[in-house]
Amino acid sequence: MRMDFGRAAAATVVAMLAVAATGLPNAARGDVKVEKIQYLNLPNCYRLSNGTVEVVVTTDVGPRIIRYAFVKDGENILAEIPDTVVKTDLGEWKPLGGHRLWSAPEAWPRSYAPDNGPVEYRMEGANAVRLMQPVEEKTGLQKELIVSLESDGTGVTITHRLTNRNPYAIDVACWGLTIMNGGGTTIIPQEPYISHDDNLNGLVPARKVVLWHFTDMTDPRWTFGKQYLRLKTDENIKEAQKIGVANKRGWAAYHRKDTLFVKRFAWDSGATYPDDGCNNETYTSANFMELETLAPMRHLQWGETAEHVERWNLFRGVDIGATEATLDAAVQPLVTPLLGK
Repeated sequence: MRMDFGRAAAATVVAMLAVAATGLPNAARGDVKVEKIQYLNLPNCYRLSNGTVEVVVTTDVGPRIIRYAFVKDGENILAEIPDTVVKTDLGEWKPLGGHRLWSAPEAWPRSYAPDNGPVEYRMEGANAVRLMQPVEEKTGLQKELIVSLESDGTGVTITHRLTNRNPYAIDVACWGLTIMNGGGTTIIPQEPYISHDDNLNGLVPARKVVLWHFTDMTDPRWTFGKQYLRLKTDENIKEAQKIGVANKRGWAAYHRKDTLFVKRFAWDSGATYPDDGCNNETYTSANFMELETLAPMRHLQWGETAEHVERWNLFRGVDIGATEATLDAAVQPLVTPLLGK
């Protein structure tokens, strides 16, 4: 059954790429312009731009978002690592950089199934593209990204979809991983700080914080404050660090130079999340940084789909200063208006 679906999906990929190559998306759609470009030596990428920011997606591999930046003098906030290769029992997996979709919880080698082949591409409405991978032969999963750019401002919505094409049920969760351009700092908001003396419910925990065996809380890249948890890259420290949290605040960020990247995502207090209850994780090694979000676990029968949404924004001219107070003063006026949208 999976083999037949794989052949059908492959035929659909060829047909859809042929349609895309005719120039259909090479015109403005609403206030968003979509054009075919070459990027990172990949000839069939598509650039969405509203004049303020641009988003580049790949169709030769993926599904991936490989660039997110201001149109004018904007550095890519996403990493570009086209030459990195990870060898697995399923083949060579290439991180490439940018944003991708995995299935949680992490497992070797399932999570590292290669995504080095072409994906289906088509427009979804005026401002969005849909990227759909053929069924992964070894895992029976099919991955999709729908990337929608707002006509004004910097807002991007990414809808992640995992469909079970196995002839049996599986337990999985959508896992959005964004590899950030190195040299910056991940920012995860803490739950509101309340003094033990002022908290009548002081015995009730505020959130889960999950550590891995290799997590070293004395590592100088960590900063644990009352308002924020921070992790910075350091190209001279190759030891890996990772932490996960139950992020009920609904956002996390990455600051590099004077640019702030913010992603928003849901928290469902009644759901079961992977990794002992995490919906937000961050990982670093040397100049590598990932900012990750996770959806609740789902029990998927054949043909059923799990979905997860992230919302991105980009700000420039942001100085977070050297203290938690200056960080809070810089970030909160930008993030607060986004919450609840």
